[in-house]
Formats: sequence, C-alpha cells, structure tokens
Amino acid sequence: MRPFEGLKVLDFFWVVIGPMTTSYLAEYGATIVRIESRGRPEVLRTAPPFGGGKRGLNRSAYYANYNVNKYGFGLNMGHPQALDIVKRFVAWADVVTENFTPGTIEKWGLGYDVLRAIKPDLIMISASMLGRDGPHSRQPGFGPVLSSLSGMTDLTGWPDRAPSTPYGAYTDFVVPRFALPTLVAALDYRRRTGQGQHIDISQLEAALHFMAPPVMDAANNGHVQTRMGNRHPSVAPHAAYPCLGEGRWCTIACMTETEWQALCQVMGHPAWSSASRFASMFSRKQHEEALDTLLSAWTQQHEAFGLMHTLQQAGVPAGVVQTNQDVIDDPQMQQRGAFVYMDHPDVGYHPVQRSEFRLSNTAAEFHWPAPNLGQHTVQVCKDILSMADEEIARLIADNVLEVDSGEQT
Repeated sequence: MRPFEGLKVLDFFWVVIGPMTTSYLAEYGATIVRIESRGRPEVLRTAPPFGGGKRGLNRSAYYANYNVNKYGFGLNMGHPQALDIVKRFVAWADVVTENFTPGTIEKWGLGYDVLRAIKPDLIMISASMLGRDGPHSRQPGFGPVLSSLSGMTDLTGWPDRAPSTPYGAYTDFVVPRFALPTLVAALDYRRRTGQGQHIDISQLEAALHFMAPPVMDAANNGHVQTRMGNRHPSVAPHAAYPCLGEGRWCTIACMTETEWQALCQVMGHPAWSSASRFASMFSRKQHEEALDTLLSAWTQQHEAFGLMHTLQQAGVPAGVVQTNQDVIDDPQMQQRGAFVYMDHPDVGYHPVQRSEFRLSNTAAEFHWPAPNLGQHTVQVCKDILSMADEEIARLIADNVLEVDSGEQT
C-alpha cells in the first residue's frame, strides 16, 4: 500500500508551486481532483514546450510534468451553481488546496470557516506570495517577483551588470519542499487528534530560508552582499572554467587546502601554482583574477567530462555545466530512474520528473498522463459525486461543467 493511498484531495492549486506539491501525493497513491476552467486556463497550460511545437491548452509538456495521475475536472467558477458542486466535493475530501491571491477563495464563498462547517476535520492549505495577513498580503505576482522580494535577484549575475532573475519562477521550485512536509505534519496531527486545520504558507518566507547566510550577514554585521558572478565570498578557486568545445565548461571549487593541493597535482604542479600569492586560501582570494586566468588557460586544454572525472577521482569538487540534453543522458539520472516517460495524446511521448526520494518498501506509480482540460469531468461526477446522467447533462448544457472537447488552440 502506498503511503497516501486513500487520501482525497480537492485541488485548486495552479502554476508550479501547487501542482508540484500535489504531484508527490499523486505518485504515492492520493486521489487528486484538479479543478480548472477554460474561462481562465491554468498558467502552465500556456507555457512551452508544446507537443509537436504547436501551442494549445492540452499541449504543454511543462504542465504535463507536474500533473500525472490527477483527475481533470472542468468547472466554471463564475457560475452560481459551481459553489454547490465544490461543497459536495468538500464533503468527500480530506484536503483542499489553493494558491490564489488571499481573498479570492473567500469571494467565492469557500473560505476555510465555510468548508470546515461541511467537513470539520478538513485540512486546507493556502500558499500565497506573502501569506494571508500583513499590509501587503494581497499583492499579486509570480515567481520572478518573489525572487526579487527575497533578495535572490540582487545576488544573481555579475557585479558590473544589472541584476538577473534566477531561472524561471525559481521560488516555485523551492516552496514545495516546505509545503509537502507541512501538509504531512497536518495529516499526522489529524490522525492523532481528529482535527483539521488551515495551513497558511508564505512563499516569500519559505524562499528566505535559501537566503539565510546573506540575510544574517546583513542583520548581524550590517554587510549587504551583492552580485559577484560565480565567485564565493571567501573561497578560491570557485568558478566555471572553459573547456574544449563550443560552450563547454566545468565548475571547480576548492574549499580546503587539501583540495587545492589535489588540483595542483592533477595540473602537474605548474610553476605558477607554487607562487606565494597562491600559497593560502586568503592569498588566492586576494589574487583571484590572476588565478582564474591561469586556471582557465589550463582547463581549456581538456574535454569537460573527462576533466570532471579526473578531478573528482583526485578528490577535487568539480562538475560539468550540463546542457538539458546532458541531464537527460546523465548515467546517474538514468540509473536512478529520475525520468519516467508518459505517452500523452497531445503532448506526445515525454519525460516526467519523478520525486527525488525513494521509499524502500513502496514505489512511486505512474498510471496515466496529465489530464486534458475537463477530461475526467463526467467520470468524477459519477464515481465521486454520484451524479445521475441527467444532472450531468444539464450542468454541461448550462455551462457549469466543462468537458474535454479536444485540443484547444
């Protein structure tokens, strides 16, 4: 039996932070009913890459990556009858999830107080930009805004250039690591006490955990760190160095004198490596520009993967700057089964990132690809809400329920 077998989730989550969080539950047995509407499509449904290179609400591989094993339920939340359908779901659900701007779910008449009156032990998880209280709590935004508010953007890039936002909605990939264990803790609490609760996650506060050293440096020492490229405040060498071939690089980071001496040995102890200016970490840091120039001249003579393996075998921390294709082909990723391939009718045959952990007694399972918009509406109405065919047909005709009508362009 998988650990989340029997757990029932009514899922209003969207974009990345939400679907990524519930993807762990779906891999390990939970029943996830994902509420969506064609009137305001989930953001990831409009995000590339697209199957066949053609845009469409059911073609996004980005969306498909985080929504395997989930039921797609199309519901027009702008229709008055939608509220009644959601409340019927709540009576069934163990968990309700949402990551809208605070106040949105309440405007629909679906605040936590309303929902727990229907299901007293319900757990609701709300993940918003800044949390559900405070003077700026209703500020809307996406990942790049949070990266900036957290200070990440100011630290990303080069000192002589403008700030550079970390890749994508970076904080969206950080927050699920906090949301999932918090939800598991709430489920354990309910199991022991019979009580549900409302989980209020601030994505900004979660992101700040990844900024602890510079935040503490500012708070304790009054020192504000800023952009320094690939360099480290106190370590040298510490950078990405060019290798043979177009666009090939290898990172090298010697955190100790032992690692530095191992690097010198691999290089054959060139005369420059014995110079007094490179004799200690402090002096190497003082002459980092010259060190990087000399080290780059050496690394450019070597193929990136061969250099990485040679350095690693010698005890020097090193890693190839991999392309996306390198990651897919990486033997470590393949051995671990990091990617599972699904066949989607509109996306095509595509990889899905599985959870980063392995449980010794139960494996993750992947039963069906991410749903098309409204793909399971009728099935869920019958199997979960016990609706009669006549009621389903009427709600579809009244534009309350939305069903999969094929690829939307």
